[in-house]
Amino acid sequence: MDYKPLLELAVKAAMKAGEDILKIYATEFYIETKADNTPVTLADKAASKRIVEMLSVSGYPVISEEEMINSYEERKNWEYLWLVDPLDGTKEFIKRNGEFAVNIALIKQNQPVLGVIYGPAIRELYFGYKDFGSYKYSFGEKDTPPETANWFSDLTTRAGKLPLQRSPKNYTVVASRSHLSREINSHLARLKNLYGSVDVIYTGSSLKQCWVAEGIAHEYTRYGTTMEWDTAAGQCILEEAG
Repeated sequence: MDYKPLLELAVKAAMKAGEDILKIYATEFYIETKADNTPVTLADKAASKRIVEMLSVSGYPVISEEEMINSYEERKNWEYLWLVDPLDGTKEFIKRNGEFAVNIALIKQNQPVLGVIYGPAIRELYFGYKDFGSYKYSFGEKDTPPETANWFSDLTTRAGKLPLQRSPKNYTVVASRSHLSREINSHLARLKNLYGSVDVIYTGSSLKQCWVAEGIAHEYTRYGTTMEWDTAAGQCILEEAG
């Protein structure tokens, strides 16, 4: 299967959602609390609506964190589906620290085969698909994707292939800024016994997975609950980065 047109569609959807997110980011937005006691904002909902609308033209069903999800009896038979976290790192969005991202993955028979992660505030885009490799593109201050037929091919030409660097000399761990725990501290203590010196970088959202793929860190440590829409796009990017 040729994934390149689907990658282009996913990148465009992620970037359009990013525009919607940043418009709300600049306002005094309202914060709601969902049934699972996690926060949600208008930005989560607007980004979800945008992504679902754009991805639906592919003909594949879309599962988004902020939308009603089809019953398992129906979706278990889907060969392909899109898996979306429209605003990963809502807590970071609320803190206004820029450490949030848009996650879009294409799943084939329960495995991610395409991944896009876009950080709208930091203007960094990570993407890849099966047997293609993974890439990073950093947008300049005035670098806006033109609405032309060849902008995507130009993007893939200018992007850097992951990993972009060798892993640091010191064993380096990237950990969640909002999900620290006793288990993580115990794990870091074990790593220090193994490697001596261990550096820890704290940041939010799926960007942590991207930093491992890029070569900034050796591992991303996480204990506790996570969801497939949090990890699917990053898993594809990590695997395709080697």
